[in-house]
Amino acid sequence: MAQLVSSSINRPAPPAGRHGNSTMPLSIDIVSDIVCPWCYIGKRRLERALELYRARHPEAPAPTVTYHPFELNPDIPREGVARADYIAKKFGARGYGGHERLVHAGAQLGIAFAFERIERQPNTLAAHALIEWARRRGVQPAVKEALMKAFFVDCRDLTDAATLVGVAAEAGLDRAEAETAIADEELRKNVADEEEHARNMGIHGVPFYILNRRLAVEGAQPPDLLLEAMLEAEKQPADVK
Repeated sequence: MAQLVSSSINRPAPPAGRHGNSTMPLSIDIVSDIVCPWCYIGKRRLERALELYRARHPEAPAPTVTYHPFELNPDIPREGVARADYIAKKFGARGYGGHERLVHAGAQLGIAFAFERIERQPNTLAAHALIEWARRRGVQPAVKEALMKAFFVDCRDLTDAATLVGVAAEAGLDRAEAETAIADEELRKNVADEEEHARNMGIHGVPFYILNRRLAVEGAQPPDLLLEAMLEAEKQPADVK
């Protein structure tokens, strides 16, 4: 479930120490994609794990959570593809048979997956650019949540730039800045480079958590296991190499 990591993601995470000996928060870096249903489930499970952490250590500073990009389907064109064609190509003529399990897992976490209403599968590079810009403006978690809900629950077309901007603006990102981020090719390149760095680290499945830049957890693990990993990771200071 958990393993030590010797490499860090591109953007430095803040150092942290044992909660009783340091005022620095535990850092949690999450590599994920907005069109990954298990990433959405993993996000909610982490939120529950954070509630358990606060109950266990009410005196400790709240962990810092940072989201990093990963495209499940980087080869999808910018204009996206029909969802039915995507499912057929990825899973074959019988389609994807795991929706029932996902719907059940999502319902337990307040996620009303509506897979049958999704019409278009987007390329997510522009969305990740928005999420990165939202990090710089302090609204990253809200924008991340809004984009995932827009795709999986509201079934909005995230191949449309105006829709992406609207979703980000509804989540608290300045609309003009969102429009700028969508059009910024350099920002997209930086995001793509960060994703490539993650792949070079050996990250090929998401969600993928890096705790205190030392301990890695792969997959949408249950809250109690995520809490266990958080408590283990904070026993030593973050790797600041």
